[in-house]
Amino acid sequence: MLFFPDYIRQGITGSEDFVFTYNREKKQYFGLLQARPGNDSNLLAITDDGQVYSYIIRYQDSISKLNYFVPKSESIGNEKPNSKPINIERPKPKHKDYDYYEKFSKYLLGLDFLTDRSKRKDGIVLKLLETRYHIDEVYMVFEIKNKSEIDFEIDYLKVFRVSTNKKRKASYQQLELDINYKCDFPEKVANGNSKRFVYVLPKFSLGENEFIGLSLVEQNGNRKIKF
Repeated sequence: MLFFPDYIRQGITGSEDFVFTYNREKKQYFGLLQARPGNDSNLLAITDDGQVYSYIIRYQDSISKLNYFVPKSESIGNEKPNSKPINIERPKPKHKDYDYYEKFSKYLLGLDFLTDRSKRKDGIVLKLLETRYHIDEVYMVFEIKNKSEIDFEIDYLKVFRVSTNKKRKASYQQLELDINYKCDFPEKVANGNSKRFVYVLPKFSLGENEFIGLSLVEQNGNRKIKF
């Protein structure tokens, strides 16, 4: 059992022979590290304050120490170089693909799609309408519908590649994917309205135990959708 100086936000092991489990629904300071015979690996943990902890881990048949209290001094650094959060708008690509992203995204927004995946929570509906592979990019067409009585201001919508371990259902890893371009991404969806937009990502493919995860979070509010 590992006890950290702040809440655990993310924990990743580098091998399927190890699994680090912690409460993702209710923030807690501790997580359980388990292993089976195999090669050495690593554990990367990030706490709520952005501190990063990295360890080499090794399987042993028996251990004498069962609980570790991790001091903040063992952090290898902070995921954000500056302590004060700053909002930096990602510059638009300065190459010919920018115009093409725009044109092909507008073309997709003009088509009719059946909903591929959707999830509703607190009156907000997030729909993935289409995933289109084209040349060297993946175009994802989204729709956000606000059926609540309050405007929904968007903090972010992130896309993740999620890897699962079938042998251990509690074990998964997620990697945030880069976004090359956003077309018509809304800052706000008024109550009773809906907005469609397109994300353009570098081309990727999913393995047998991989899938796409989405995370939509409200700005200055508590509403969020993950699936």
